[in-house]
Amino acid sequence: MIRNRMHKVIQLTFPELEKMFTSKSDLFLNFVQLFPHPDCVLSLSKTIIKNCIRANTNKKISNIMAEKKAIQILEIAKNSYPAVSQNDVLYDQLKAYAKRYQELLQQKECCINKMVFIAEQRAEYSIILSLPGIGPNTAVRLMAEIGDITRFANNKQLNAYAGIDIRRFQSGKTFYKDKINKRGNKHLRKLLFLIIQNMIKLRRYGRNHIIEYYDKLKTQPYNK
Repeated sequence: MIRNRMHKVIQLTFPELEKMFTSKSDLFLNFVQLFPHPDCVLSLSKTIIKNCIRANTNKKISNIMAEKKAIQILEIAKNSYPAVSQNDVLYDQLKAYAKRYQELLQQKECCINKMVFIAEQRAEYSIILSLPGIGPNTAVRLMAEIGDITRFANNKQLNAYAGIDIRRFQSGKTFYKDKINKRGNKHLRKLLFLIIQNMIKLRRYGRNHIIEYYDKLKTQPYNK
């Protein structure tokens, strides 16, 4: 994947740059294209870096934030020891990877927007969207993985399709911890896991009957 390739190259050119950002955001990718090597930073003043950041970021950032990032990148550039020089072929390769990755993210966002437009015409979209912790992005992905939900006669069939139906093991009077089958749609299963994780994180903002049921299952004689 291009993201992994970009990560490998940046470890050789300017590894500290990844520590400035918690995620591979659009701002991070802009920084990689602007400053793929610490020498690019050290040859410039704080003011020039700040103006460069403001002029070359798609999402306009404030003057204060741009100055903060300029100071931060100057500090890490001073303490950086890259494995290759600024003239190395990896310098241009990293910029190309970042640009391509950014283009793919933009295409992904465009595709999701189209999916949302189509999903809004279906009745289940508003129902799924009403669940705490689920936004438009997650809702359309969930609908895409499930497909036509009316083809499932009951929740057990849907559970089996997702591979989250329970397998119970018992030997005499010994009961073993329940496990899921994991034989269904692995992408749907992963998405459901992320949704529940998000709901658990947001539980402090209000009641959620799904998480309340989750807590109830955890208080059973043995965990579900």
